[in-house]
Amino acid sequence: MTAAGGNGQAARTPRPAARILLVDAAGRVLLFRFTPDDRPPLWCTPGGAVDPGESYEAAARRELWEETGLDVDCGPQVARRVVDFLTFERVEVTADERWFRVDVAAHDVVAGALTEQERRIMAGARWFDRAELADWPETIYPADLPDMLAETDRCNATT
Repeated sequence: MTAAGGNGQAARTPRPAARILLVDAAGRVLLFRFTPDDRPPLWCTPGGAVDPGESYEAAARRELWEETGLDVDCGPQVARRVVDFLTFERVEVTADERWFRVDVAAHDVVAGALTEQERRIMAGARWFDRAELADWPETIYPADLPDMLAETDRCNATT
């Protein structure tokens, strides 16, 4: 249940989250396909909620290991966004997402420790060429993923 805010709108639950742009040597990005019961299938990057007392950096590393089997430092934050959405648990949240970029030569995805819900609705992983992102027939989150990748490419080139 959500409480009404002062403007008459329902208050959303705050949800700190760490998300990872996992990019291979060919410039492809890893996305997971989710098939929830209450909406069409969608693709999104690795990541998830920050646990109580956990830093965004620690959450990024944990989520990357849980979902891909990679146990590496995710480096510095490369982007931040605040977005409202309905979680797979049907909770309206305001997510404070911190984004991290991890570059790997290659990686075969083998989950380290998926939750029961992830095992139920995560229908696979796929490395996407950037050209595929623009006209993919299913929803890709975030919608501006190509722009985020291009921006982080520029940042990586200058460091």
